[in-house]
Amino acid sequence: SVAKSPEVVYEDLPLPLRVMRDIINTNTTGILVDHAETHSVLDRFLSDYIPEKESCLKEIASDQVLFDIYQLDEQIEAALNRKAPLKSGGYLVIDQTEAMTTIDVNTGAYVGKKDLEDTIYRTNLEAAAAIPRQLRLRNIGGIVIIDFIDMINEEHKRQVLRMLEKGQQSDRVKWNIAEISELGLVEMTRKRTQESLLRRICAPCSACNGRGFIKSSETVCLEIYREIQRKFRTLYEKGCQVRASQSVIDRLLDEDAENVSELSKVLKADIRLQVEASYTQEQFDVVLPVSS
Repeated sequence: SVAKSPEVVYEDLPLPLRVMRDIINTNTTGILVDHAETHSVLDRFLSDYIPEKESCLKEIASDQVLFDIYQLDEQIEAALNRKAPLKSGGYLVIDQTEAMTTIDVNTGAYVGKKDLEDTIYRTNLEAAAAIPRQLRLRNIGGIVIIDFIDMINEEHKRQVLRMLEKGQQSDRVKWNIAEISELGLVEMTRKRTQESLLRRICAPCSACNGRGFIKSSETVCLEIYREIQRKFRTLYEKGCQVRASQSVIDRLLDEDAENVSELSKVLKADIRLQVEASYTQEQFDVVLPVSS
């Protein structure tokens, strides 16, 4: 048949039905819904296509908040953190970049009962078991570089790699794992199906533009001094007003008070300081004072 533009020629299933189609497996024991109409739609879908799981579907009273019952908000928040704790006291540090995702394994405060090698082996083993879940939970795709703690024992290396592969077996997304390199790195790939959890529900920080860092108040103060030097001829014997964030103004009034005083003497005029509540720590202005 021929469709006349504009006309929808293909449309995927609604989100609730996509979840039923893509996520339900033999391990599914419960499907909880807090919306009567959605419950009805899902019941019909399961009855037609996955009848063995129809008994798992349960409707929750609308006055109950599903996210609160299962602490889902807290779990989502944890999945957005760079650091993922391990039960032993060690932890993973997960950094997502445009090119790849890196996972660094750390022992933290965990100390093995036998020796350092035992501590390292057990931490790496626990990390290898936790990483597949973190990849699925955060929906991380593309190249993943795992920096395990260096191990001397070759059997330990094989066991850690085996644990990682075992955890990946339940992953529905196509993946591939390489051997542990001499530097203790494991390179793996996981097919990118859609945006990661981080990219999907977060936006770049307006203060740092996604860098993850902002300039220190000390650095901003140095930039202010250089700006005053650039405008010296304009400000000479007229003075200026420095507008900046609270943290920067506090430093100019405290640790850098002597520097501000020296600049004022050189200008032969006052340097006035004004807090701008809407400014980020990196923002500032050096302007001529308003005439009274």
